[in-house]
Amino acid sequence: MDTTKTYGFIAIASNILPVPPEEIAKDLQIELLNSGAGKLHAADLSMNIPLIFLVLTGGTEQKILELYSQRRKFFHNEPILLMAHQSNNSLPAALEVLGRVQQDGTNGKIIYMDENSNKDCWHDLKKLIKYSQVYHKIVNSKIGLIGAPSDWLVASSPDADAIEKLWGAKVEYISIVEFIESIDKIKNDEIDIDHHNLITKTAGVKEPSKKELLHVVKVYAALKKIISHYKLSALSLRCFDLVTDLKTTGCFALSKLNDEGIVAGCEGDMVSTLGMLWINNFTDLPVWMANPARLVEHNNSIWLAHCTVPLGLVDKYKLRSHFESGLGVGIEGEFSKGKVTLIRLGGKNLDKLWITNGEILETGSDENLCRTQVHVKLHGSAKVSDLLNTPYGNHLLMVRGNFSKDLHEWWEMFIHKAARY
Repeated sequence: MDTTKTYGFIAIASNILPVPPEEIAKDLQIELLNSGAGKLHAADLSMNIPLIFLVLTGGTEQKILELYSQRRKFFHNEPILLMAHQSNNSLPAALEVLGRVQQDGTNGKIIYMDENSNKDCWHDLKKLIKYSQVYHKIVNSKIGLIGAPSDWLVASSPDADAIEKLWGAKVEYISIVEFIESIDKIKNDEIDIDHHNLITKTAGVKEPSKKELLHVVKVYAALKKIISHYKLSALSLRCFDLVTDLKTTGCFALSKLNDEGIVAGCEGDMVSTLGMLWINNFTDLPVWMANPARLVEHNNSIWLAHCTVPLGLVDKYKLRSHFESGLGVGIEGEFSKGKVTLIRLGGKNLDKLWITNGEILETGSDENLCRTQVHVKLHGSAKVSDLLNTPYGNHLLMVRGNFSKDLHEWWEMFIHKAARY
């Protein structure tokens, strides 16, 4: 198969046919190939791309179940995707297979390709392929945990097995000592351009010294080398050890990495970092991890605050000290108004989700909160009181745009039902 194809399908037909399988639903098979699909075979079941079982005829139920069983050896939580068409008992066979799969405790979806009854069937297929591509990106990801999770993250420190079992991402444990030693090896001439951009593009510098500004760029450069060495898709950093041991911060480094599309979480919070990886893969947008600093129950709104933020999310920024310590560099970003989505994963097995659309009301500058502050009004049925009654932990995630419907739909298909079974 051409490895540039974005997804694949296996066409499955009965052994007793009056015509070759290529002649059954011929137009549909041609359209699939033209849409970016590759025609796969049983030997291709390990390929890390979305896979559809095209049910050409009836009498294929056992074949499909055997192929799906083989597929699950490589992608154990992947739902079965079945495609049915109008003739040759395709739909009855697909219904039988999905019924059996669900009895066995697995999830799946039938795409019925009939433009007469569903004019949006190709659009639905495209969306389902995108959802499956997100799943495969996560399965193919490696998250680096640099140092242990911060001591206060008592509800946000899942072990690697819990992450891999349900979400598929792998965790690489990296010593904080190794990282701190790597910072000292960064030379000034390695960071000239990034240092220049940091200080020339800011709207102002208040507390940080020239030495502190230089040091946080070295933290960024050292993280880049760690990412390259370990081939990481994302990372979470026990950043407060930088404050206590080096009198510096990771706020700028994490901000810049997220702007570059490399998901980077604070405090060793693996729950939030996994959520950021999911949302970034789904939206291709940077994600902000922040503290829920204040609730306004009568207005159903919330203040979020943190000392780092992807600069691509804000209109302008100032360079401040880190709020809790007064050391290093924190970022005070200013948001414009607009639609956002707030998300929190949780649960012992990472199978819980709190999600809502919202709208930015204003940016704050309170000296008693972390440097970047934003006031968000929640939309829909979600209430800020949910966070008081059944919190999944501290940090919330925010991304620009309203994505709660699609993200929840994806989670329901790939996570919630997999965890339930």
